[in-house]
Amino acid sequence: MATEILEVNVLTADALISNWQGHRRLTRRVIEAFPEDKLFAFSLGGMRPFAEMAWEFIRMAVPIVEGVATGEWKEWNEFKGTKPTTKSELLSLWDKQTTELNEKFPKIPPHRFNEEDIAFGQWKNPGIATIQYAIDNEIHHRGQGYVYLRSLGIAPPPFWERD
Repeated sequence: MATEILEVNVLTADALISNWQGHRRLTRRVIEAFPEDKLFAFSLGGMRPFAEMAWEFIRMAVPIVEGVATGEWKEWNEFKGTKPTTKSELLSLWDKQTTELNEKFPKIPPHRFNEEDIAFGQWKNPGIATIQYAIDNEIHHRGQGYVYLRSLGIAPPPFWERD
């Protein structure tokens, strides 16, 4: 019996950025749920404080979109933003980056989603996989944030609410 393989496009670029921004809205609510002092200092089991994780997301998102769009990858540590030291600064930078993502993502040429690069000199993948890595990384670490919040007696936002 022969098996027919169908090629199906299941995600458009617009749907991808919409999905990513939904995750970012949820992560923003997780940041907001933390008390200021716990956001930057609380950890469990040797994991980093959640503010450090959020800083990682910030250092990845726009540079990944720029790299996928152009094929030019800065070194991982070249992101020149100032590291936030307060919840207000972190949220402000988060919001600024949300706007940047909405402006820059549509400029990714369609063929670049399938072209393979070595992102930041570390990860060899097609552009779509590198973008998905950023989304997956955020989801993974946001789960750690949920554990932190619960251990602090704070109910985290519902994970399914991304609007």
